[in-house]
Amino acid sequence: MTDPVTLAALVLVVALILYALFGGADFGGGIWTALAFGPRAREQREALFNAIGPVWETNHVWLIFIVVTLFTAFPSGFAALFIALMPPLVLALIGINFRGAAFAFRHYGRETGREVPLSARVFEIASVLTPFTLGMAVSATASGTITINYGVTATGTSVWLTPFTLMGGLIGLAICAYLAPVYMTVRVAPPLQDDFRDAAIAAGVALGIATAAMIPLALRYAPRFSQRLLESWPMFFVVLAVFAGVGTQLLLLWRRFRGAQLCAGATVVLTVAGFAAALAPDLIVGEMSLEAAAAPRASLVAYLAILPFGALILIPSLVFLYWTFRGEPSSALPPAGSESGSSEKM
Repeated sequence: MTDPVTLAALVLVVALILYALFGGADFGGGIWTALAFGPRAREQREALFNAIGPVWETNHVWLIFIVVTLFTAFPSGFAALFIALMPPLVLALIGINFRGAAFAFRHYGRETGREVPLSARVFEIASVLTPFTLGMAVSATASGTITINYGVTATGTSVWLTPFTLMGGLIGLAICAYLAPVYMTVRVAPPLQDDFRDAAIAAGVALGIATAAMIPLALRYAPRFSQRLLESWPMFFVVLAVFAGVGTQLLLLWRRFRGAQLCAGATVVLTVAGFAAALAPDLIVGEMSLEAAAAPRASLVAYLAILPFGALILIPSLVFLYWTFRGEPSSALPPAGSESGSSEKM
C-alpha cells in the first residue's frame, strides 16, 4: 500500500494540474482581453468576458484546495514556503482580489450603466500579474535558493527573484495565454474562431520558446533540479509534453479544434507532471523532503479519509456547472460606444 505522504503529494500535484487547466484558462482570458487584435478585437473581448463570466470565481477553488492541502498535509513545508515566498504570493493574492473586483465592477456597471473607470485596465493588469507571480513562486521551489538553517527560513529577493524564477513566471503566463484561445476555438463560430486559432498558435510558439529557454537557465541557476529533470524518468514527461504541444499546433492548423483542446490540456498536464516528478522526493528541492514537510501519519490518514467525501460534493457540482455553461458565449453586445474612458476598447 502506498504511504500517506506519497498519496497526499499526488493529491497536491493533481490539484496543481487542475488549477493550471481551469484557473490558467481563466487568467488567459484576461490576458487576451489585453492582447485582442484586428478588426474584431471588441468581439474577442466580449466573447472572453462572456465565457469567463459564469465560472471565473469557481476556477479558484483549486487554489484554495492547494493551500488547504499544504497546511493540512505538509504544514512544515507550508510555513517555509509562505515565509520564503511571501512577496510573490502576496502580489498574486492582490492580483486575484483586484481582478475579481474589476470583473464584478465591469459586469454590474455595464448592466446599470454606471461603469467604474479603469475597471477593464485593472482586470488586464491583474490577469498578467497573478499567473506571473504564481509562476515565480512555483519555480522558486525548484531553484535551490530557498534555504533553511537551524529552523530559520531564508528571506529576501535573492530567494525568489532570479533569472530562473523570472522565466518560470513567463512560462506561467505563457501557459495561461496558450490555454484560453484553444478553449475558445470550440466555443465560438467563424470568423471569431479563426481569430482565436491564430492567437492559440502564436501562444503555443511563445510557450515552446519559453520552455526551451528555461533549459539553459535551469542548468545555470537550478543545477540540482535540472539534473533530476534531464537525467531521469521525469524527462519522459517532458518529451511527451513536446509531442503534445506539436500535436496541438498541427491540429489547430488543420482546424481540428476539439482534438486541439484535448492535446493542449495534455501538454499542460505533462509539463506540470514533469516538473513535479523532477522535484520529488522534495517539496523544496535539496532543502526539505516531502517526508520532512509532512504532518504526522494520523493527520495524513484523516485528511485522505475525508477527501473522497468532499470530492463527492465538489466534482459533480463542477461538472454540472461546466455542463450548464458549455457552448458558445452569449453574442449579445451593448451598443458600440456605450462605454467610456479606458473601457471603450472593450
